[in-house]
Amino acid sequence: MLKLVRLAIVVLILVVLTQTLIQTSAQAQTAPNIPITTIVTVLGPKFTEPPEITKHDLVVSSGKTRLDVIDWVLAQGQKGGLQLAILIDNSANVFGVGTQLNEIADFIAHQPASTAIGVFYAVNGTVQVAAPFSRNHDAVAKTLRVPQGPGVGSSPSVYLSLSDLINHHWKPTGGRREVLLISSGVDRMDRGPDSPYVQGAVEDAEKAGVEVHAIYTAGASFDESMRGQFAQGNLVNLAESSGGFNLFEGVSSPMTFSPYLGKLDMALRHQYRLTFAIEPSSKAKGELRAITIRTEQHQVDLRYPKLVWVPGIVK
Repeated sequence: MLKLVRLAIVVLILVVLTQTLIQTSAQAQTAPNIPITTIVTVLGPKFTEPPEITKHDLVVSSGKTRLDVIDWVLAQGQKGGLQLAILIDNSANVFGVGTQLNEIADFIAHQPASTAIGVFYAVNGTVQVAAPFSRNHDAVAKTLRVPQGPGVGSSPSVYLSLSDLINHHWKPTGGRREVLLISSGVDRMDRGPDSPYVQGAVEDAEKAGVEVHAIYTAGASFDESMRGQFAQGNLVNLAESSGGFNLFEGVSSPMTFSPYLGKLDMALRHQYRLTFAIEPSSKAKGELRAITIRTEQHQVDLRYPKLVWVPGIVK
């Protein structure tokens, strides 16, 4: 009789443990998807006006999993909040940037009143704040100055400065956050093809949801201009990974920034907030996850971050 009682107790314990494991497994498998919002730029060929795109025209996926589109809103008007940081490499060629200050000032002046703009210089691996984010565009434009070139105040790696800007200088508004980087793209701390500082800036931008647009301008030395083509690869990687645009052609400083600033203006006016549902990360601290966004509409260029930050499950 005693043996039967013991056997019954053991069976009961096993049943309870089995049910607990099943419930735990089911909860893990049915963790509700979470909303993620990212910025998508929609343009026609060669920075022209795009056709109208609705959320029903989009196919969003992560790997082989198609994701539900929750919302698709044009980022203009009351929903167009933007913090735009203009980051100028303090080591850039004085003449290459100095002759373009009026064009940059005109670009600032023509931005919507809702856009907060800041001017920063890449100095000593950090950023020097010339103008904090402000909607007083005239006052911001007056803080523009020519770079100081090599020597005191130059940045050993513009990518370290970019990471500093991304991680420490934004206002918590919840709106769009974007950077216009004006630099040669040369990483003076690591000139190899796999610079950890370049990759670090890319990951910081992806994690923070910051899109980076780049205009190439030759460095202050002949040594840097010889590496222009390789350095441009850094800028292209940074822009395309973060969802931004590389706004340059060739390996010499452009005679005028106006065409590139015009393209950037067109891009900023055709951005959408895309919100989709995705399974949370199994990692407590979250992770970067690849996404793909497609449309069956023809003659449409969709630009978006290749990786988005997905938080972990809150226990």
